[in-house]
Amino acid sequence: MKALQDRIRAEGQNLGDGILKIDSLLNHQLDPELMMQMGQEFAQRFAGTHVDRILTVEISGIAPALMAAYALKVPVVYARKIKPITMSGPVFLETAPSHTKGGEVNLLVSAEFLHAGEDILIIDDFLATGKTLLALSRMVKSAKCNLVGVGVVVEKTFEGGRALLLKGGYTHIPIHALATITNMDDGQISFSD
Repeated sequence: MKALQDRIRAEGQNLGDGILKIDSLLNHQLDPELMMQMGQEFAQRFAGTHVDRILTVEISGIAPALMAAYALKVPVVYARKIKPITMSGPVFLETAPSHTKGGEVNLLVSAEFLHAGEDILIIDDFLATGKTLLALSRMVKSAKCNLVGVGVVVEKTFEGGRALLLKGGYTHIPIHALATITNMDDGQISFSD
């Protein structure tokens, strides 16, 4: 998606160690017009796929997931990292390492929002190591739902996340990235075109 790549080129910061700071457009401040364009792009890429609901992770995955859900006319469920007192009853729980926070984080979704047999599309901000997306896909499987696709705003191919998902048995599902970064060595940000 050219508009997204252009914004990352103009505003993104390579902080080293594979960390891309795009706070001005996704991870701290949101550009509603760009978010809507991303949602429409996800909807186009998954147009031939039946989706009952979208699953994402708080907080940075919510905006692109919501815009994709709006375009696809389906609800969004997001995995919480801390269980609120309002979350009662059974929950689906997975853990995943946080690339930017360090350490493991819990991912919790109330069982009332993932129904057996549903077709689930995962939308998130980044595909880096793939461990968060793998945790979400395990959650989908635990809920006896069908994972029908994965969409990410930015994929960093050099971190091997796509390979991890494929190795985890998800060769049958489409994986789409709106911007694909192939290299962040020496302070640069290089895209696959």
